[in-house]
Amino acid sequence: MMESIRSYGLSRLAGIKIDTDELRRRLLMPQYLRLAMLDSITKKDVDGGDQHFPSSGSADVPCPESPMIVFINPRSGGRNGPLLKERLQKLISEEQVLDLEDVKPHEFVRYGLACIEKWANDGDFCAKEIRQNIRIVVAGGDGTVGWVLGCLGELNQNGREPVPPVAIIPLGTGNDLSRSFGWGGSYPFTWKSGIKKALHRASVGPVSNLDSWHVVVQMPGGEVADPPHSLKAAEECSLDKTLEIEGELPDKVNYYEGVFYNYFSIGMDAKVAYGFHHFRNEKPHLAQGPLANKIIYSGYSCSQGWFLTTCTSDPSLRGLKNILKMHVKKVNSTEWEQIPVPKSVRAVVALNLHNYGSGRNPWGNLKPKYLEKRGFVEARSDDGLLEIFGLKEGWHASFVMTELISAKHTAQAASIRMEIRGGEWKEAFMQMDGEPWKQPICNDYSTFVEINRVPFQSVLVNGE
Repeated sequence: MMESIRSYGLSRLAGIKIDTDELRRRLLMPQYLRLAMLDSITKKDVDGGDQHFPSSGSADVPCPESPMIVFINPRSGGRNGPLLKERLQKLISEEQVLDLEDVKPHEFVRYGLACIEKWANDGDFCAKEIRQNIRIVVAGGDGTVGWVLGCLGELNQNGREPVPPVAIIPLGTGNDLSRSFGWGGSYPFTWKSGIKKALHRASVGPVSNLDSWHVVVQMPGGEVADPPHSLKAAEECSLDKTLEIEGELPDKVNYYEGVFYNYFSIGMDAKVAYGFHHFRNEKPHLAQGPLANKIIYSGYSCSQGWFLTTCTSDPSLRGLKNILKMHVKKVNSTEWEQIPVPKSVRAVVALNLHNYGSGRNPWGNLKPKYLEKRGFVEARSDDGLLEIFGLKEGWHASFVMTELISAKHTAQAASIRMEIRGGEWKEAFMQMDGEPWKQPICNDYSTFVEINRVPFQSVLVNGE
């Protein structure tokens, strides 16, 4: 149990008793606002909860110090997800704990939070205080956290500030985003007071900034089948014109775009993640918790040819050099520079955080002399740079993950352009923050992936 507590990052609170009534008083929103917010979401109408506005005003209604909304992914956390949802609803309220299968994050932003903003602008003092101080908790994996952060990004785009900071209850498999901000790699379900301590820390913890990265996929016709939450079809997204596209463009071009916070990758690691993702959806009863997930994931790594299979035996198992051309903009540079893809590399990862693959640090803690020699700077999650590295066979990846060796350092980049053309390949596998997809490619025309930093940063609560 104590190992689980330390993993969750709440060991400092283990001996502190959190009074339930006091915590609830600090988190619970007034009933009229809770009901108005939920009705607005249900009706998809900012005015949908007007009937709950008190006719006598709300001057005497006590306002919570740390109003909180919890998003929970009940599919995460194995069998414990629904139980955690029930406990959260009892501790706060049913209206403030939103099941992601019923309420999507963008619906909360566009209708629920907008309802509170409307009443705040109309002079409701409690609504104004809540909008100023509200915090979000996400109970789920990295993909779920990224989904919520992406939807909250709409607030920056539309000038609706402040953006609520986000805390995390880690229920996923890797939970690298959670680890990076002090929330640990797993939630201690056996610790009965864990929920109270998590909500307490979420309400008082300091906030930190996090870079986010915008991805544009330009592909020749066709569509991405079953794209993840983080990747949406778009009418048009322009690529950087300072890097000219060689060759002809097809008559029809389709666009997709998305945002990631931890990593983007292309190659064998994404193929393994894609297989695991679909297995988990088809047979959820076999993926009951982080340990079972990791065992299944390891099985897919072996079965997909990353181990014990030579790269020359089949076109689908060859190195990325056969299909990938990569350009980057380096530190303090506005010029594109082509970066060679080593022949042996079968996965390329662009990493924003120190954590990857369940808490590993494949980039490594590099010494100052090496940084200077390579023209690198110390890696940070808010420095506007991505660390790009390569993974070879599964054995190389395994040694990197156990930190016996470092990954194949490629570059640090403020922008990345990848050009993929099929040859004998018919598809490539990509993923962002653990959400994989199968990307169609062809030999006649190239598919382009361009990554640039989003001009505003996300805000997370630090759980340490």
